[in-house]
Amino acid sequence: MELNLTGITGPSSVQSDKPLKVLVIGSGPAGFAAALYAARAELEPLVLTGMELGGQAALTNTIENYPGFPEGVGGSELGDLFQRQAERFGARVEFDTATSVDLSQRPFYVKTESGEYRAEALIIATGASPNHLDVPGESELTGKGVSYCATCDGWFFKDKKVVVVGGGDSALEEALYLTRHAATVTIVHRRDELRAGLILQRRAKENPKIDYIWDTVVTGIVGEEKVEAVRLKNVKTGEESTFETDGVFIFIGHTPNTQIFEGQLEMDDLGYLVVDSLMQTSVPGVYAAGEAADPHFRQVITSAGMGAGAAIQAGRFLEAQED
Repeated sequence: MELNLTGITGPSSVQSDKPLKVLVIGSGPAGFAAALYAARAELEPLVLTGMELGGQAALTNTIENYPGFPEGVGGSELGDLFQRQAERFGARVEFDTATSVDLSQRPFYVKTESGEYRAEALIIATGASPNHLDVPGESELTGKGVSYCATCDGWFFKDKKVVVVGGGDSALEEALYLTRHAATVTIVHRRDELRAGLILQRRAKENPKIDYIWDTVVTGIVGEEKVEAVRLKNVKTGEESTFETDGVFIFIGHTPNTQIFEGQLEMDDLGYLVVDSLMQTSVPGVYAAGEAADPHFRQVITSAGMGAGAAIQAGRFLEAQED
């Protein structure tokens, strides 16, 4: 199902000399939840979609852990519902991407590929992108056995063989989760020891469903309609092989989409925006929600909650400016 493009306008139709009350950058669960709450508060939010309308969630075939959908819901369908609900209360949505910002003074300035905006409050919901292997077959089989979220897709591999690529905390956490569903989980790691914490390592090594292929990288993913195998190469011996599997879960890190805010907002060492419990960034009037500010949970429901909180706090900020 395609996301709803009805009502999405070009920048020229909404630009004016008067600053926006609230500008939301990003159209995933965090962005649309923020837009919904801001619209219901009559803050007339404008949403810049970015390149992925609906965010990462829209790329997930079926989401089964979002409350209210006992039979599950398609990722793109859920994104469409988020958008329509926000628009129902007056949010405006534009298919455009922010390319630079100036947060040194209010109104904040945002330049996009097609125009420029000023806003009294800014909500950043630009998300994070999973790091890819960039090997043949990966993009073609994404959603057909290639996944970047065990919590999202693990159930579909009940009693099947899966491969997990990576050796850090995320890889082991996801591998352990996958053992609830998969028959076997094989961790492929480029080194001869894991980088994950010792507790996670112990749990993984004690789990009878988990096996390891050390000193090895994935050089390709094989399959026509779905994943059938991975091509492997031992980094020490150069030996190449093929390993049959039903799924490939890639956990080699995420990169938050926060590059345009570098030098203007406080970030952690990984590039995630630092926010407090009220979703406030280091600049008053600028809020962040979802995976751009969440290196821990990375779930649709937590992103939506952060977006709602950011919009509520943005409204309180604007009210305080009027006093």
